[in-house]
Amino acid sequence: MSENLNLLRAFGGFFFIFWTAFNTALVDVVASEQQIPLSVVKLWASAFGGEIKSIAAKYSGSQLLQKKYKEYEKDVAIEEIDGLQLVKKLAKNMEEMFHKKSEAVRRLVEAAEDAYLKHEFDADLQYEYFNAVLINERDEEGNYLELGKEFILVPNDHFNNLPVNISLSDVQVPTNMYNKDPAIVNGVYWSESLNKVFVDNFDRDPSLIWQYFGSAKGFFRQYPGIKWEPDENGVIAFDCRNRKWYIQAATSPKDVVILVDVSGSMKGLRLTIAKQTVSSILDTLGDDDFFNIIAYNEELHYVEPCLNGTLVQADRANKEHFREHLDKLFAKGIGMLDIALNEAFNMLNEFNHTGQGSICSQAIMLITDGAVDTYDTIFAKYNWPDRKVRIFTYLIGREAAFADNLKWMACANKGFFTQISTLADVQENVMEYLHVLSRPKVIDQEHDVVWTEAYIDSTLPQAQKLADDQGLVLMTTVAMPVFSKQNETRSKGILLGVVGTDVPVKELLKTIPKYKLGIHGYAFAITNNGYILTHPELRPLYEEGKKRRKPNYSSVDLSEVEWEDRDDVLRNAMVNRKTGKFSMEVKKTVDKGKRVLVMTNDYYYTDIKGTPFSLGVALSRGHGKYFFRGNVTVEEGLHDLEHPDVSLADEWSYCNTDLHPEHRQMTQLEAIKRYLTGKEPLLQCKYFVKYACDKELIQEVLFDAVVSAPIEAYWTSLALNKSENSDKGVEVAFLGTRTGLSRINLFVGPEQLTNQDFLTAEDKENIFNADHFPLWYRRAAEQIPGSFVYSIPFSTETANKSNVVTASTAIQLLDDRKSPVVAAVGIQMKLEFFQRKFWTASRQCASLDGRCAISCDDEAINCYLIDNNGFILVSEDYRQTGYFFGEVEGAVMNKLLTMGSFKRITLYDYQAMCRTNKESSDSAHSLLDPYNAFFAAVKWIMTELVLFLVEFNLCSWWHSDLTAKAQRLKQTLEPCDTEYPAFVSERTIKETTGNIACDDCFKSFVIQQIPSSNLFMVVVDNECFCDSVPPITMAPIEIRRYVLNYLVHNESLKCERLKSQKIRRRPESCHGFHPEENARECGGVSGLSAKPPLVLLPLLLTIFSR
Repeated sequence: MSENLNLLRAFGGFFFIFWTAFNTALVDVVASEQQIPLSVVKLWASAFGGEIKSIAAKYSGSQLLQKKYKEYEKDVAIEEIDGLQLVKKLAKNMEEMFHKKSEAVRRLVEAAEDAYLKHEFDADLQYEYFNAVLINERDEEGNYLELGKEFILVPNDHFNNLPVNISLSDVQVPTNMYNKDPAIVNGVYWSESLNKVFVDNFDRDPSLIWQYFGSAKGFFRQYPGIKWEPDENGVIAFDCRNRKWYIQAATSPKDVVILVDVSGSMKGLRLTIAKQTVSSILDTLGDDDFFNIIAYNEELHYVEPCLNGTLVQADRANKEHFREHLDKLFAKGIGMLDIALNEAFNMLNEFNHTGQGSICSQAIMLITDGAVDTYDTIFAKYNWPDRKVRIFTYLIGREAAFADNLKWMACANKGFFTQISTLADVQENVMEYLHVLSRPKVIDQEHDVVWTEAYIDSTLPQAQKLADDQGLVLMTTVAMPVFSKQNETRSKGILLGVVGTDVPVKELLKTIPKYKLGIHGYAFAITNNGYILTHPELRPLYEEGKKRRKPNYSSVDLSEVEWEDRDDVLRNAMVNRKTGKFSMEVKKTVDKGKRVLVMTNDYYYTDIKGTPFSLGVALSRGHGKYFFRGNVTVEEGLHDLEHPDVSLADEWSYCNTDLHPEHRQMTQLEAIKRYLTGKEPLLQCKYFVKYACDKELIQEVLFDAVVSAPIEAYWTSLALNKSENSDKGVEVAFLGTRTGLSRINLFVGPEQLTNQDFLTAEDKENIFNADHFPLWYRRAAEQIPGSFVYSIPFSTETANKSNVVTASTAIQLLDDRKSPVVAAVGIQMKLEFFQRKFWTASRQCASLDGRCAISCDDEAINCYLIDNNGFILVSEDYRQTGYFFGEVEGAVMNKLLTMGSFKRITLYDYQAMCRTNKESSDSAHSLLDPYNAFFAAVKWIMTELVLFLVEFNLCSWWHSDLTAKAQRLKQTLEPCDTEYPAFVSERTIKETTGNIACDDCFKSFVIQQIPSSNLFMVVVDNECFCDSVPPITMAPIEIRRYVLNYLVHNESLKCERLKSQKIRRRPESCHGFHPEENARECGGVSGLSAKPPLVLLPLLLTIFSR
């Protein structure tokens, strides 16, 4: 009994100690929670908010500007924008602009065909033409080289200040062709007549840039004339015949099956040549074509196994995918061509019946070193008598034992036979099939106008001579084929070449009145394949040291930027050239993708007649759907435009200054003044376009100039009163209006500006561009009227990423959502000045004795100032400025998300570039060594000399020895899809307190909105650590596909994408067959002759470039 009593006493004592300790801990926790009084934080937030708004409003002049617009409220008319009428009008403008370009090309076609008709071929013709590589070149004695006469070149601002000759064109001949081959000399001679038309076209339409004629013989005539420079190897790789504009204009869409012999006899150099031939064929296929590749010996081997029995669109990504698989081919066994031909015919027939392909030309490309039979029974079964599937045969190697069989196959099926003995022969021989496919179009004499997708051709000299950011110009090309009109050769369908002219995408943007689209509105255009021609979200370049083209930049689908449309309703309607309207909620990223604006967009779309393009316009609901018209006299407006602080958006088209050479040096502001005063009659001329100047836009510019004029005097008075800004914390005040008019005032000297790039051409996000309003304007428009939005700039440059703070506010005409935002004003101040105001406010307290119970100076708490997207503007640790709050206080941010104070928005980037590890070969590295390169060249020459005796063994030795692959991992950037989060505060929640249960303590915090701003003060307990809660980051994650919770491998994902085909619209024109076609000319003899050194050179280059 006593033992039980002692045990009970002991337990009672233990329970008392535990209870005391628990209550003490509870008191400590409660005390910890009470360390951050909400009332004190609210006082700090109110004090800081009042102070900073007072500064922002005072120095920006926002209240004055709002008052001035209010004074004109009764004199303006507010109109709701009719989206359908707007998009139809814009499409009509683009149609007229495109028509002008195509008419220029048509005049070139007529001149070329007439010149050829009058010309008689002269095999002995001697003609000194301007060779683009040799012009102005002299020998050691100072004499001009042959074909290199003096050619006057003068810098021209219309052509990016490049030295050009606007009176003459010059001629580029590929390196592997002989400059004086009779076929080239005759072609150059008769095409000289194009010079007059080039000049006349440029006089008629001074907005034209490069015009050219690409000959079927290989030479390229370009206007204006420009000097071409070889690369570091002394080579110009450009061949006009493998450019998309040439191929697209010369041929109709096609379905192609490529059969590659991989039997044992194809070992060594033959297989290398065969692979290069396949690669060259792929180069000739475009987005309107479909293909597949089958390797065969005694069995069939689909190069991409997952595409067994079908064809895939020949876009760049798909072609590159197949090229990667070509490297895996190796030769062995016996070649059973009959099995391969049966498979190819069946596949083409079945695919044609699906209605998915080109539904036009069909072809089988056979690449082999021989055929033991003519396989006429197979052709009789599948292809005769119509011969709708053409057979093109490529005999690899020097042996001609089976040449007759292969030539018979080609001739019996309206194709072409050619023999490829060396790598140097590949390019020229592959091109032959294009001229065969062009025959029906030539016989029909159908000069179809073709437009390419948006692309960047960096091989042209005008691109190479410019800096990366200037030279890489996105453009589309309009092209037309040139035919022989000679009656005696009509059935042969002789293609002379293709003429074309480039249209930069920025020219399209000039036809779009940005002021009518609103702050967030934009226009965009897509091709018949759904690929983007122009869109503000298209990012064709990426930066790593210097700007580079993304591999798939020209085939970005509309669904990849308007990704919220999961069912492709908008995309498919535009591809099908419909006219209509579509609405959806969108999440638009700004500020380098770190911030998001959630809004509802109304999309209006229609087709652009005479082109394969469709146009769309996006208008944001609310203020984005309304436009207002003001009215002031020209005299008033002109007076206020004279102010030195006024500027206009450089990329907006107020007046078309391209119409006359004398106007190209004018700024838009100068052009407006001359237009209004009548000093430049040509600006009012209707010869080139309906109106040289946009009268409606200019009237609104005058109105904005008058209304905003008083702010200049206001800013000047502030600048003169230096005591008001004694510490020079506020550096810049700025203003922008809906018409692209800007005013800027510096409160410090230009050399004292902390951010030297702000509001300059280098700061693209913060100025008016062709496709968007400034960032500070866009963000202010989504803020509550009367409040300011504050932010710090994000930059890759650590030195200036967080030295300034920008504050801006929107000016609305009326006090409702339907009122258009007419302007935005703001200031930029030093970050140090801004932070000092914050710390001063955080030391205030409400106690009568002046003793503060808590202060941001206390080590027990951490104070932050964050914006509505969660980025830190003020922290006790200066290095955290600009960081996302979740990276610093992961537990608190997680709690704010749980409580609903902030919400996470998932975003997607389908144009991302991800780092990946790929296997690379060391074979190329070994060949770069000069001794190995010389040894390789000697081996090649020896191989060529004795190839007819020991081709198989010697080539195998050469191939295996010098291309032995030492595999190693190499990190590269490749296109990928990513998802990443953005964060937005909940506007209705002004203040929140919370406690977070950590490992052994409770962490308390208070968040309080700063009045009249997008900012929040966050005060966090610094004595409780939540290390177990990971930080929340905004890092993108590559999207992986999961099936039944298993990660799908990359190869399976690629296969899934290859098989998935979005809706596309085939080109309206098809010329795949003509009953009068003369198919007797079906190959067997090489076309142009080439000098032996020129034949050797491409192969050596191939060796060096491996």
